[in-house]
Amino acid sequence: MALVNVVNMVVLDNPTCFTNPFQFEITFECLQELDDDLEWKVLYVGSAQDSSKDQILDEILVGPVPVGVNKFVLQADAPDVSKLNQEDLLGVTVVLVTCSYKEREFVRVGYYVNNEYHDPNAPPPAETMQDGNAMQEDGADQQQPAAPSLPNPIPLERIQRQILADKPRVTKFPISWGEQEDSSSQALQQQQQEALQYEMKAQAQALQNQIQMQEESNLGTGGVQAMAE
Repeated sequence: MALVNVVNMVVLDNPTCFTNPFQFEITFECLQELDDDLEWKVLYVGSAQDSSKDQILDEILVGPVPVGVNKFVLQADAPDVSKLNQEDLLGVTVVLVTCSYKEREFVRVGYYVNNEYHDPNAPPPAETMQDGNAMQEDGADQQQPAAPSLPNPIPLERIQRQILADKPRVTKFPISWGEQEDSSSQALQQQQQEALQYEMKAQAQALQNQIQMQEESNLGTGGVQAMAE
């Protein structure tokens, strides 16, 4: 039986600028007195193809933990852009919040993150309907505007970060809460964690492909209206 259970996690300041810190309001319940602190970690996936681009944004120890329901705000700095490729700044990626006890991870909450460029000089979306009729001349379709070009480097203050807070991926791992843990159990847990992270990266890439397809088909109409799983 797990001695610590995450009851709720709320994403604060969302959506926000890419450079602003991540903030998570975490509520968890401790069922009995613990001998050690809890280690909370925030990890940002910098690239779906290259795990070396992943960044640990913050690691904190919380303790001593009183028995009962506890709440705190976990804040982590934005990722270091000098460690990211320019092509990985925009699009869908993943941020993970994990908690460990005695270096044994027992819960992982993953969120998809959509980083989108907002051009303040972009023209407003063109109207496509008027008085219930399509705005067309001589039966010809209106020409869609060309896709906006992105500056290089991309100004970070124009990137909006939106965490899909209603679609968390919560995974729990059984651990030993005592002094000893079997080495085979540790190896199995490590494999499960790596498999889950790989799966979330693949799903983030699929979401990004879906967004690109929708943007291409709805260019000039205000962008993506919804991101489905």
